[in-house]
Amino acid sequence: MARIVLIEDSPTDRAVFTQWLRRAGHEVLEADNAEDGLQLVRDQVPQLVLMDVVLPGMSGFQATRAMARDAAIKHIPVIIVSTKAMETDKAWGLRQGAADYIVKPPREDELIARINELVA
Repeated sequence: MARIVLIEDSPTDRAVFTQWLRRAGHEVLEADNAEDGLQLVRDQVPQLVLMDVVLPGMSGFQATRAMARDAAIKHIPVIIVSTKAMETDKAWGLRQGAADYIVKPPREDELIARINELVA
């Protein structure tokens, strides 16, 4: 199906999301911080990025904004998946350039459906 870059610092969340994505037929490339994740996005040019917000160093909001400002990768949709559940967090994430915002913990079927909508 699609090549997806997963930027998530929690080993547990990274393992769970990777399992779900692979079970749905997607290829998953992983990074545990935004800087490495952005480099992976530039090198691999995936069809979608799943982005946590609270990351070591650069935040997911900052990384999403960096992608939106980079002509080579701004076309790649970003879904933010975060424990930050306030409406203001969601609005801020979308304002930074995210295509969608999902609050953790997501349901597997919901996450896969929303990914598939964006990579179809």
